Amino acid sequence: MDKLISSRASSDPWTPRTAHAPTDRETANGISPLPEGPVPIGSLVFADELPDGVVVADEVGRIVVFNRAAARLTRLEPAEVIGKFVFDVLPLRDADGRDWWVYADPYHGLSTRTRHPERSLYLSNGTELLVSVGYVRTPRASRRPCPPPGRHGGAGSPPVSGGGFGGVVPPGPARVVPPGPARVVPPGPARVAPPWPALQKLVISLRGAQQRERLERSRAELVSTVAHELRSPLTSVKGFTATLLNKWGRFTDDQKRVMLETVNADADRVTRLITELLDVSRIESGRMEVHRQLVDLPDRARKIIAGRVAAGDPEDRFALEVRSGLPETWLDADKIDQILGNLVENAVRHGAGMVTVVVEPAHLGDEAAQTPSGLPAAVAVSVRDQGEGISPEVAPRVFRQFWRGKRRGGTGLGLYIVKGLVEAHGGTIGVCPAPGGGAEFRFIMPAGTAAG
Repeated sequence: MDKLISSRASSDPWTPRTAHAPTDRETANGISPLPEGPVPIGSLVFADELPDGVVVADEVGRIVVFNRAAARLTRLEPAEVIGKFVFDVLPLRDADGRDWWVYADPYHGLSTRTRHPERSLYLSNGTELLVSVGYVRTPRASRRPCPPPGRHGGAGSPPVSGGGFGGVVPPGPARVVPPGPARVVPPGPARVAPPWPALQKLVISLRGAQQRERLERSRAELVSTVAHELRSPLTSVKGFTATLLNKWGRFTDDQKRVMLETVNADADRVTRLITELLDVSRIESGRMEVHRQLVDLPDRARKIIAGRVAAGDPEDRFALEVRSGLPETWLDADKIDQILGNLVENAVRHGAGMVTVVVEPAHLGDEAAQTPSGLPAAVAVSVRDQGEGISPEVAPRVFRQFWRGKRRGGTGLGLYIVKGLVEAHGGTIGVCPAPGGGAEFRFIMPAGTAAG
């Protein structure tokens, strides 16, 4: 901590200066040597180099450290606040307007406290900060009471260390522990239990709340988007079901079939939205599980195209190209279907013309990587369309949450989920202009192993 506060306290009148005697290594090389033994992190880091705001107050509450990050967050000049009382410089209040310094009482409260966990507090101008507080207390070893003068030693007489209390045991005969419940201690001054640890420094860490606000806005937007997307199919399901129940005999069989098919399609849509929401949750929390098995990528692509044709898309709009030399791939079959289905649907919805799926051998990372059979250790799959394409300035944003193309529709989570699923396999994905115009989404998957 002493090295840490030197970045601000060197010009602080409240912090004493200590002389430093250069060592042989400093004289020879002109550099400061590393101390022997364990090195505390504070001795290697200056306060202004820390990413978070750091404010340190001494035992009476005067500020001795106010780093640059703290100055940026509070818009106060360090030179103006050094030496002032911390509770005047940082008038922290909670969301209910209560004075944090009054109810926390760090200087006169419980002496057993070591820290306060991070929480939101506000300055007098309404600025929200994420604040955590730590206590630096006097070590017990430095609070050993002095031995009394006289036969137990005076000035210059070395004290005899006691037991775990840090007290002093006078010289003399050893303790006698007779049989029985009582313990006999020879005459002499009793051990003195030390007082509660005294507060040396109060260390306050400050972080801006902007990142948390962005996260909360993102979650609110996710809830709002999913709720909006769920409302339409649920309204349809409820309406058609109520109509059929109340007026079943008034409809022909063909009319009933149309209504039931609509209910079935909307139920599938609700299921898909819930699945997307769960996938987003797993991706953000890092809990996406991959169950690997031997997967034939070209065969999976054929099934996705066949499903689109069965759903009513023209067969001549799709093409599949498979290059030779593909290695065996151990991937999660369900997630591969989800990736290919989302990319093909994206090409159909937002692109134009022919949709081409290309499966070819590739390399991931190390260009010389190969499987034991000598084949490339990765497979690349490209999904191309012949539409307007994606401009270079928009390309970095297409895999973010809620991104939508010019043709609005959907939750805007499809490509975000695709990226998360590809990365869960250890692969990569990107977007670039297709060779014949339009957009090309290309992902590369490592071949993997059965145990991977």
